[in-house]
Amino acid sequence: MSEAAQILTVVIPLRVKPRSARKAMVTPGVLALERRQDATLIKAVARAYRWRRMLEAGRFATINELAAAEKINSSYVSRVLRLTLLAPDIVEAILDGRQPEGMMLPRLMEPFPVAWVDQATALSNA
Repeated sequence: MSEAAQILTVVIPLRVKPRSARKAMVTPGVLALERRQDATLIKAVARAYRWRRMLEAGRFATINELAAAEKINSSYVSRVLRLTLLAPDIVEAILDGRQPEGMMLPRLMEPFPVAWVDQATALSNA
């Protein structure tokens, strides 16, 4: 008895997704788990903590001095510094790319509640 050649065809739906200067193929199951890291938001959070450390260490006495040294507007520095008031779980979500869909830097530059328990509700409605 001879075994007939058997052919198995596997169909995997793929989507080509641009990634920096290259393209990546992504399967549908991966898309749901894919992180949405927002580099702009991550950079702003990192800047905020860096600037806060500089102020706390006494490197700069005022926000105006810090802004002058960084060659940016003091109002912008003040708004970015507010990001250090975000609840730790929100900061962690931003760094992991798990922040809510509408949570972007322009929204976080607007006033938000200082109380951590109120932030999740206020910021998830962004």
